[in-house]
Amino acid sequence: MSEHISVDIQDKVQILRLNRPDRKNAISQAMYAALADAIQNAENDGNIRCTLITGSEECFTAGNDLSDFAAGPVGDFESSPVGRFLFGLASAETPVVAAVNGPAVGIGTTMLLHCDLVFAGNNTAFQMPFANLGLCPEGGSSLLLPTWLGRVRAAELLMLGGVFDAPKASEMGLINRVCEPADTEAQALQACRQLAAQPPAAIRATRRLLNRGCASGLRDAMLAEGEQFGERLKSPEAGEAFKAFMEKRKPDFSSFS
Repeated sequence: MSEHISVDIQDKVQILRLNRPDRKNAISQAMYAALADAIQNAENDGNIRCTLITGSEECFTAGNDLSDFAAGPVGDFESSPVGRFLFGLASAETPVVAAVNGPAVGIGTTMLLHCDLVFAGNNTAFQMPFANLGLCPEGGSSLLLPTWLGRVRAAELLMLGGVFDAPKASEMGLINRVCEPADTEAQALQACRQLAAQPPAAIRATRRLLNRGCASGLRDAMLAEGEQFGERLKSPEAGEAFKAFMEKRKPDFSSFS
């Protein structure tokens, strides 16, 4: 278990909290492993009827820890810590709710595509800047976003990588409710308790059916994304983006073809 992921179980709700404030909750390989283990634990433990993923009132996550990921993927994608988390989240039958405030960058946005309910503070800044970093989409976003939003809106989010706020996310149907930051977690937790009080087998069946339409295509998309992401991590473009990030400057891609 990572020291930066806290796990608490209350009233049959498992609360997973990203807790690395000095790095804006940037997610390391160890944190992904802890999240993956917790998601699997909910599947194995009949006393856990819902999982809540959250951060703080100020920050959900700044995305991947770039210094951790710059070295390249750990093993094949599906068995890597991030792969275990994403595939586990996508295939879980126990419902998952998210409470999001502040930065929700990269995986901080794409993981929400696999949550059943999402509550976001009006201070939330969503962004999927994969292309900006010389990388490619992940988390099944290359399939789910075009399916849900249409190709051109998905292309805008994934190719331009701009920031969008909670009202915009609500308008696009990516979140359930816009909250005051101080109320986001409480509202999400209330929904978790409602889910935990529902007939558990009926909830699991409903989640399976909701995910059924994209299940086979999603696995293929996530495997393809994982392969491309690993290759992109080793690319000169990503190298320039990471170097620029460390040097606190704008990357220069003008010499690449």
